[in-house]
This record gives sequence, C-alpha cells and structure tokens, in this order.
Amino acid sequence: MIPLDLDALDLSALLCSRVCHDVISPVGAIVNGLEVLEDESDASMREFALELIAKSARQASARLQFARIAFGAAGSAGASIDLADAEKVSRGMFADDKTQLAWSAPQALYPKNKVKLLLNLVVIAQSAIPRGGLIDVVVRGDGDAPTLTLTSKGSHARIPAHVEAMIAGTPENGTVDAHGILPFYAGLVARAAAMDVRFTLEGDTVTIAATPTAAAMPETPAPAGGPEDDRPSDSEPPETALA
Repeated sequence: MIPLDLDALDLSALLCSRVCHDVISPVGAIVNGLEVLEDESDASMREFALELIAKSARQASARLQFARIAFGAAGSAGASIDLADAEKVSRGMFADDKTQLAWSAPQALYPKNKVKLLLNLVVIAQSAIPRGGLIDVVVRGDGDAPTLTLTSKGSHARIPAHVEAMIAGTPENGTVDAHGILPFYAGLVARAAAMDVRFTLEGDTVTIAATPTAAAMPETPAPAGGPEDDRPSDSEPPETALA
C-alpha cells in the first residue's frame, strides 16, 4: 500500500485532539471537586473533594508534561533530550495507574526524535495490556544507533488493532482519526529517526522492538586482506618491469 500523506494541518489538529482527550478527564474531575466544595458543608465530603482535586491536578500535570516531550517542541532549541527527562514524564503517567513501569536506560542525551519515538511507544505498550500489568523499557547503545525494547506483560495482552499498519503509514481504510493518530505519528517519528519498529506476541507478552534501519547503520570497515592488499606496494617492482 502507498503510505498516507497526511496534511500538516490535519496532523496538528488530530494531535491536539489527542492531547485534549488525555487531559479533559482529570480537568473535569477538578471542576467536579470544586463544585462539591461550593455546595457541601459536610467535612468528610469536603475532604473527599480536596483529595479528588489534588489527585486530578497531578494527573493533568503529568499528562501535559508527557505530551510536551512526546508530541510537542520540547527541547527544540537543541537536537537532544535527556533520557532522564523521558523516564520522569513516563513514570508520572503511571503514578496512579494499574500499570507498573520498569526503566533501564543510560543517563545520556539522545537525539530528539529517538526520544519522542520512545515515549510514543510507551503509550502504545500500555494499550497492549488493557487490564494492566508491567511495561519494561530497555534502551541500549548510543544515540546514533540505539535499540529500544519495550515488553508489555499482563492478562489479555495483545498487539493493538491496526497499530502496525498505522506505524507503517498505511492505514487499512486510507484515513486516520484521533484514535489512531498516536501510532501514525509514531511511524512518522520513526522514519524521521531512521528507526524500524516491529511487534511480536508470545503468550501474555507483547514485545515492541525499535532498531536502526539498514541505511542508518554505520558502515563496517573493509576487512584486512581485501583486494586493495593484493596490490603491489610502491617499494615492490611490478611484475611487468623490464629485467
């Protein structure tokens, strides 16, 4: 299939819809908590409302901080993002969730698009275990040719529907909506970062592996003893020299 070329305005609108979708729930809960504080005089209800407001405010803040790096122009002044920042915002996303996050990565600056890809894959990894579980994130190698491995383990684990086609940029119906924009965007970022993304499912475990594309791999030096070594050196007379 021919990859879908999504208009820049449509892409930005769909990403904005995605961010609003993620934030509107905790923001709505904050509004509800404030309404309870205005109408209730019961001490226990007011305490419940304050706890709801505090929890929802933390959730909204965490989701916005995550979106700022995963979708936004965070770090646009430079070409790199600290993996420690990526870990921090990822852990914030799972702070009050049924999913646990394990993280193993170097303390280093990595190219911006590779970090954005990692964060988008974290969200996709979460959707692979709808009933919760463990997401294990492992980053190996340097920023030029890293390997990103995300393992989602939990009950009813599955590769999310259509996610592979979306990442490849070839949605089955030829269109993208707000629900599918995240894996589609992840595919755009993967291609910009020269990374290849693959999914595997074994039992209750889904593995997402992102590796450098063949074109992005560093060239291997020519082995010793190649054709150039067979050429005569300047100090050796050629076989055609006159006696």
